Amino acid sequence: MVIPVLLFLVGLLCLIKGGDWFVDGATGIARKFHLPELLIGATVVSIGTTLPEVMVSTTSALTGHGEIAYGNAIGSVICNTALIAALTVAIRPGVIDKKTLRTPVLFFFTAAVIYAGVAYFTGYFSRPVGVVLLLIFVVYMIVTVKQMKSNPEQAAEVEEAEENGNSIGKNIGLLVIGAALIAVGANLLVDNGTLIAQALGVPESVIALTFVALGTSLPELVTAITSLAKGHGALSLGNVIGANLFNLVLVSGVSVTLAPFAIPSESMLLGHPASLVLDIPVMFAVMLLLTVPTLIRGKLSRVQGILLLAIYAAFCVIQFVM
Repeated sequence: MVIPVLLFLVGLLCLIKGGDWFVDGATGIARKFHLPELLIGATVVSIGTTLPEVMVSTTSALTGHGEIAYGNAIGSVICNTALIAALTVAIRPGVIDKKTLRTPVLFFFTAAVIYAGVAYFTGYFSRPVGVVLLLIFVVYMIVTVKQMKSNPEQAAEVEEAEENGNSIGKNIGLLVIGAALIAVGANLLVDNGTLIAQALGVPESVIALTFVALGTSLPELVTAITSLAKGHGALSLGNVIGANLFNLVLVSGVSVTLAPFAIPSESMLLGHPASLVLDIPVMFAVMLLLTVPTLIRGKLSRVQGILLLAIYAAFCVIQFVM
């Protein structure tokens, strides 16, 4: 049991550092070829922070562990919202730009309704569903780039954030090593997460909804903490919502398209799969609690953060006592 836990932690470290180097390398290469700064910020960097979830879910689906792929996507949304965003809101609430928030929120709930509809009415995520999710991702990226081009202030922030003076050789090295670390980390996480689940006698979906989801969400956590330390806690909200959208449309889209799977039925609650009774409703609840009051009032409240943290704690407890 000790070795799987250690390898699980090594996998997490590989994912974190690999994602960091991949983003740095990809950004540097894009800049060397004079690609638009806006395009780099809206695509390479955003996707880079979601790569751990993509690799873990895809590896899980391809190796026959659809429960982990399914649980990781939903679990990451809940973790990002009720833990990562909640911490920043509880510690330092602030004013937000409602116009900037509307687009990712609209896209998220559109994708979430489709995702939930498939889960409740068919119970099986087929390849066409994966394609639809990926199309939503493409449309969102196009809309985001267009919005950034019409917002000079946001453009300036992206350009400043993406400064990278490395040589082309070093950037390629970072890209290759980062991709390799992400692949290795994903395999270690999935393989040893499965072993830990078996040893503890809990369903793989529970491990995915908690430990794996938290581990693959660490890049977002680091971003949130950095923003908070610099006095820009509210800025991380948009990043969290964007990451949540990517978890549904990119992470799930890729894994479902490559290897379709059914919703997990190992864990039951009230005579139904726990994901239908607990996981999906909690995903909607925490996102509604985070976004609706914020869009109405134009600012974050410490109460929101505290409530979200309480919900996350209760969610984790329920997962392990079911």
